[in-house]
Amino acid sequence: MTSDTVVRGEAEPKEDVRSAFRARLQQLLAFASLIVIFAFFSVASPDFLNYTNVTSILFSTVVIGTLALGTTFVIITGGIDLSIGTGMALCAVISGLLIVKAGVPVPLGVVATILFGGLIGFVNGFNIAVLKLPPFIATLAMMLVAQGLALVLSNSAPIYFTQPGYIAISTGSIIPGSNFPNAVILLALLAIISAILLNRTVLGRYDYSIGSNEEATALSGINVRRWKIVIYTLAGLFIGLAGIFISARLGSAQPATGAGYELQAIAAVVIGGTSLSGGKGTIIGTVIGALIISVLNNGLQIMSIPQEWQNVILGLVILIAVYADMARKRTAT
Repeated sequence: MTSDTVVRGEAEPKEDVRSAFRARLQQLLAFASLIVIFAFFSVASPDFLNYTNVTSILFSTVVIGTLALGTTFVIITGGIDLSIGTGMALCAVISGLLIVKAGVPVPLGVVATILFGGLIGFVNGFNIAVLKLPPFIATLAMMLVAQGLALVLSNSAPIYFTQPGYIAISTGSIIPGSNFPNAVILLALLAIISAILLNRTVLGRYDYSIGSNEEATALSGINVRRWKIVIYTLAGLFIGLAGIFISARLGSAQPATGAGYELQAIAAVVIGGTSLSGGKGTIIGTVIGALIISVLNNGLQIMSIPQEWQNVILGLVILIAVYADMARKRTAT
């Protein structure tokens, strides 16, 4: 063993400790930001801090949070997915066509919708991993395709659900004597499952590895193409779930919804500390990021801030989060 090998062997654990510390610090900063924003609105508006409004905040986090969970896996690879918003709308339309128009039983329609979302992700992954299209271009094309298909398949008209069992997926409550939405509980379960996948499975290890150094990962014998397709397909399953959540919440499949959700979901991931260059990110950070966006949106609406200024403030928050990510990377080097 050479002295150079010994030095590397001693340095690598130290670097791992420093990297873990920086990741933990980023989570703490994001959580502290959430507490500060929540406290500010609690003081600024007497209507903010009550059970009904807090429940409303959690409920509004469901769709963005679900999309953000799937997007976390993608961004950790160093990729991006711009199709999640319109893909969600397309999945909602597919759900409406199956359950309302075709009379498919609700459980079967839900499963089929989730799988259709996986198909969207699979196509994205194939285009990126096999056809070597840049993720931005491949998912931008899918965003436009999904947007058009949602309008074509629905004849540009909403599809209304009359099945109570379907609507109860989002707005129902399995907790006796409360009006706590089922969708919030389902989001929590999805976050736990996502954390397990990312931190305790081969998929998670390869996800981080591809984002950290794709070439070295390929040289180590890992089939990067296959795992990229798997990761994008997984993200697509979350698109299908989000389509179910939003259509069940609205009681209808709205083909024109979805635009803009991709930006909020990506913002949630970045605010939560996931690096846009790949290789770093956590599920808990993403959940915190989604909550920050929901609290901001809710608080600004309660304070009657015009929508255009809400967009300005959200844009500034994203800029600060990206700058913090860049600063963190410069410090690491």
